[in-house]
Amino acid sequence: MLVGEGMQVFSFVAAGFEGHLIGVEVYIRRGIPAVDIVGLPDGAVREARERIRVAILQSGFQFPSGRILINMAPADIRKEGASFDLSLAVAVLVASGQITKKSDNELQDDKWLVLGELELSGRLRPVKGTLSAVSAALKGGIRKFLLPLDNCGEAISAGAVDIIPLSHLNELNDLLSMRNKPAQQCIQLKVKQNFEQPTSPDIKDLKGQAALKRALMVAAAGGHHMLLFGPPGSGKTLAATMLEGLLPDLEDDRSFEVSRIWSQAGKLGPGGGILRRPPFRAPHHSATLEGLIGGGIQISPGEISLAHGGVLFLDETPEFQGRILQCLREPLESGKVTIVRAGKSYWYPSDFQLLMAANPCPCGNMGRGDSVCICSPLEVSRYWKKIGGALMDRIDIRMPVDTVKAEVLLTRSSESSADLRVKIDEAVRRQKRRYAPIGIHRNRSLTGAMIQEFCPLSKELQDYFALMARKIGFSSRACHSVLKVARTIADLAEHEQIQQEDLEEAGQYRRYGDSSLFWNEG
Repeated sequence: MLVGEGMQVFSFVAAGFEGHLIGVEVYIRRGIPAVDIVGLPDGAVREARERIRVAILQSGFQFPSGRILINMAPADIRKEGASFDLSLAVAVLVASGQITKKSDNELQDDKWLVLGELELSGRLRPVKGTLSAVSAALKGGIRKFLLPLDNCGEAISAGAVDIIPLSHLNELNDLLSMRNKPAQQCIQLKVKQNFEQPTSPDIKDLKGQAALKRALMVAAAGGHHMLLFGPPGSGKTLAATMLEGLLPDLEDDRSFEVSRIWSQAGKLGPGGGILRRPPFRAPHHSATLEGLIGGGIQISPGEISLAHGGVLFLDETPEFQGRILQCLREPLESGKVTIVRAGKSYWYPSDFQLLMAANPCPCGNMGRGDSVCICSPLEVSRYWKKIGGALMDRIDIRMPVDTVKAEVLLTRSSESSADLRVKIDEAVRRQKRRYAPIGIHRNRSLTGAMIQEFCPLSKELQDYFALMARKIGFSSRACHSVLKVARTIADLAEHEQIQQEDLEEAGQYRRYGDSSLFWNEG
């Protein structure tokens, strides 16, 4: 019998952020018992022959004794991973007439998306990428789903309604009767919505450092890239982790994109639904190119994609490999990363806010009055050269962080992260209203033409800004950067137009690292 004449079984293979629906056809004929899988399967899919054989027998079904041909179409797309196990097993059982019959009119020409990894016992394991698979299936006209129970939360979040949740293959004994019953287990599932308050440290625990708190607030409101530099123990890492608690919740469309990426990486967890809080990713400085950018034997998202919609924090930035840091430039500009492998291109969204932290020199003592720096000028130059001017030019806010005196550490701070978020959320709402016609959300995303339209300056302010740019030595990109930050500061102050005090503050954030070295700035 050929499955495909009645119930149509589909699976899914990811290809970067997108993917392909895969049709599974089975033909059983007389001959020496064997299972042949065609359609460019990888090793894991070929191994599924043995897994599904044992799982079918352990679940109380009969494994067909004839020669079985399994076709996975389209044939020119490589099929990777163990998520095909259940679709192969279901297709074999349908073709052998063990779970449906051709007389079952309700199943004639039904299209089903079937995902799941099988254990030898017949139990089902959850798979990665369910959000993407269900989204692609719905776009392709598929409305019925056979999924592991732990993946149902993702399917519901993607808009699936007609779901049959499975924990074991033996639950397929009567697929038709299950089809006629509501999937009560799934309906009763409470899809996890990550609205929980951030678990990052509260900004009130950052003693002193009023200028640093203000810079974090500006960065959170406008989504601006930021560099914190200062001696060890000055609070750079602590301040960076506090940025997470200042960020506004994700919008619906961005939230779904972030959740899809995390689903493909297998990081949503059992029963996972939609993520509502911006991600905060902090890879170690020993991270590889594939780990940060993405790729690998089976293409998977890297840290810059997992940080999509949130923050990528690079602590001790000069300790990262220089070539890895330079690979960040294109994603910072385009908001996506393209990975080319074996002549094919894959892409992931990577619209993240870059946050870097660094010591002023390898030993960390440069600029400290109570310590002596033992680094030579060549060592210091080599240390900062890893970041490079091209990447540094994309950083809107460069903030020096000094050590705090002991008596200041004993004081209490009045404003908490929740207090600052009220002001930040209002500034973000102003940006959304302003940019609604052009489809951007934050001041960071303004381009040159947009800056002229949304960041106009009076004649007096134009003269003042030109004088500032000449005195500090701003490049063209730096001028645009200052105007974008000034627009954010104006939004926080509820100014309709940029004022001089907004420009002055924005200029202070940009004066480090362009025309001279950090440690020579006054």
